[in-house]
Amino acid sequence: MALEFKSEVEAVDYLAQSYQKLSKEIGKVIVGQNEVVRAVIISLFSNGHSLLVGVPGLAKTLLVSTIAEVLELDFKRIQFTPDLMPSDITGSEILDDSRHFKFNKGPLFANIVLADEINRTPPKTQAALLEAMQERHVTISGIKHLLPKPFFVLATQNPIEQEGTYPLPEAQLDRFMFNIPLDYPSYEEELQVVKRTTSATKVELNHIVTSEEILFFQELIRKIPITDNVLEYAVSLVSKTRPNTARSTDQVNNYISWGAGPRASQYLVLGAKCHAAINGKYSPDISDIQAIANYVLRHRIVRNYKAEAEGITEEDIIKGLL
Repeated sequence: MALEFKSEVEAVDYLAQSYQKLSKEIGKVIVGQNEVVRAVIISLFSNGHSLLVGVPGLAKTLLVSTIAEVLELDFKRIQFTPDLMPSDITGSEILDDSRHFKFNKGPLFANIVLADEINRTPPKTQAALLEAMQERHVTISGIKHLLPKPFFVLATQNPIEQEGTYPLPEAQLDRFMFNIPLDYPSYEEELQVVKRTTSATKVELNHIVTSEEILFFQELIRKIPITDNVLEYAVSLVSKTRPNTARSTDQVNNYISWGAGPRASQYLVLGAKCHAAINGKYSPDISDIQAIANYVLRHRIVRNYKAEAEGITEEDIIKGLL
């Protein structure tokens, strides 16, 4: 289905309406977590991947499978374990009946891939996933196999259980557009969750957005205009995170070892364009940059020992910069 609109303003209005419908449909299953749902949809519409960080039992997997269902996308879940090999996720060549090698596609060949507990698997397998995220293809025996479009990785990470885990290096974390923290539900939300999940009612979800529409939205977001002062604000914010440089603040010099790279500026601008569009605006302003800054920057700045000793978090530093 080719989407046609009289103007790009009309197309942005359609994107905003689609977002509202999506949120409403996801809300049939997911209680609360509105900020998280919004961030995941923004990264999807911006053609970026997301890392969800939260303790067990916060419905991370349910959230991802629900989003895949309402988006009418092919969904695969990979449970990351210490013995998982790269070929287990990318696929491998097997000998068929006619004695010819045939490529057997792995679970990466889906529109939405849930990489569950990504820090449980060795660096070799993490690297295979992250290469696919960056290049949008896998190479087996020298042959390039393109991944389907849209292709979107949602990885989950448990922040408390560090035994037997392989933390993601900063360079690999940088592949994720957003790092989204999940918190415990409020008392009222938890009451609702328990009511819903302990009764016999079954929820029927409707498909809201097709894969063609998502690809259209990804193109549309890049066309949204942005003024120079907002662009400069985004780049200036990122450059302030780099210690001992011309723009860095005292707080950054004292507590940060490494700051964010240029990819952070790109994702800030793309994310702000999408944030503006879903809120019915036709161009982002500084408030749109500020709304997503935490998701873009929190995994791209590295605290030093002094910050850890004094209990200064990444969020504290980002708040200081904003």
